[in-house]
Amino acid sequence: MKIGGERFLREDIKNIKVAVIGDIMLDRYISGNVERISPEAPVPINLVKSQRNVLGGAANTAANLSSLGGQVFIAGMRGNDRDGDTLSELLRAAGIDDTGVIVSEEYSTTTKVRILGARQQMMRLDFEERCNPDDKVCKYILKWLDQLLQQRIGSIVLSDYGKGMITEQLVQTIIKKGKEYDVPVLIDPKGCDWTKYRGAYGITPNIKELSDVAGFVINNNDSDIERIGRKVRETFQIENIFVTRSEKGITCINKNGSAHCASVAQDVFDVSGAGDTVMAILAAATAVNLDMMTTLELANTAAGIAVSRVGTYPVGRTEMIDAWCGSNMMRTAYIPISWEEAKSKVDAWKSQGETVVFTNGCFDILHKGHITYLQQAAALGEHLIIGLNADESVKKLKGEGRPVNSESDRAFMLNSLRFVDEVVIFNEETPLELLKCLEPDILVKGGDYSMEDVIGKEYAGEVRILPFVKGYSTTQIINKILGK
Repeated sequence: MKIGGERFLREDIKNIKVAVIGDIMLDRYISGNVERISPEAPVPINLVKSQRNVLGGAANTAANLSSLGGQVFIAGMRGNDRDGDTLSELLRAAGIDDTGVIVSEEYSTTTKVRILGARQQMMRLDFEERCNPDDKVCKYILKWLDQLLQQRIGSIVLSDYGKGMITEQLVQTIIKKGKEYDVPVLIDPKGCDWTKYRGAYGITPNIKELSDVAGFVINNNDSDIERIGRKVRETFQIENIFVTRSEKGITCINKNGSAHCASVAQDVFDVSGAGDTVMAILAAATAVNLDMMTTLELANTAAGIAVSRVGTYPVGRTEMIDAWCGSNMMRTAYIPISWEEAKSKVDAWKSQGETVVFTNGCFDILHKGHITYLQQAAALGEHLIIGLNADESVKKLKGEGRPVNSESDRAFMLNSLRFVDEVVIFNEETPLELLKCLEPDILVKGGDYSMEDVIGKEYAGEVRILPFVKGYSTTQIINKILGK
């Protein structure tokens, strides 16, 4: 439900604890103006105006989690150098516990320098060397993690950028510990061999990364993604594969099937770190067992914010709340979905083990009685779908002069309620055929219905009768307006 996403952002996320382990790095942005070509070579001259340092790699995932309001603990390696000191300062400034970060005399801090002109990347300079964590380093990190597991952290993120920190032995030990404590381990992968990730709770490849592990280029369509995702999932025994698909959104493949969330069109300035942002949402949502579709929608929302900014950007909780509420509660128009679209959504939700609630009515003049009834219905499951009588249907049921509000206006008002997932219009006097199509888990009716009188009950898992709030009636409101 939409309310679940808002509650997660406003309340739940403030109570989570997440451990992030991986390749931590420093991102440096040098910005300037480009107005001429060098006389020395056919290259642009960038007149530098500013420089800034931000957290990158695994540290960016941690920064996103912290910015969203979570309590974050990070482990990794940095060099005993100026960039390493800057990295540690940024971690502490972001409120991230860095007691798991090891300072190495034999390793230089990974630093990526991006040159920007007119808000667009022109070049990237990488200063890095592979780290080789020895037994002493691994034992330190595992001891650090044991202490956090005893503190009941909600999830573990392994951020693999291929710089050496995420070894197979370390990964497998952490996955085993996660299962012992019932703490999900999510992995941001690197490379074409996922053997070291075997048994993880979740993994977050993009299309290219999934293609790499499959051994061929995958078309970015639902059927190919699902087919390859299932094979990869079975091969490496990974519970959930979250495939980020650029402008086509995100798809999750697990034992229940697949769930897909399309993205909203965005102006893309920079994709740097967007995958870390998605991982942060997935880790936080998993920590509190948020339902899958809401999780994917939140991840899409966060990614949309991240790519609309220049450079590596930790998305904040306030802007997530604004974006989430804006996309779900402040629409200026709403087109009710078709029966086929509704059926597809219901099947996807049910495949994820989420309860779908259905109710129906005219809802001509929305009043407190309606709102209270719908709130109670929504509380029975994760998703609420409303079957709305079309204008002609209302006229047949209520008589001339009705409805007062058109079906499009009524659908818009209902969908503006944060606990309503979708509105589906039906032309018949009863929702029998619509129920036959959707087959919800729970059918809710209001008033003094007896079970025998409920139409379509055979197409629902169960029927619940909820009392109407006394003193509220659309007919009474109309009569009062007319002075009757």
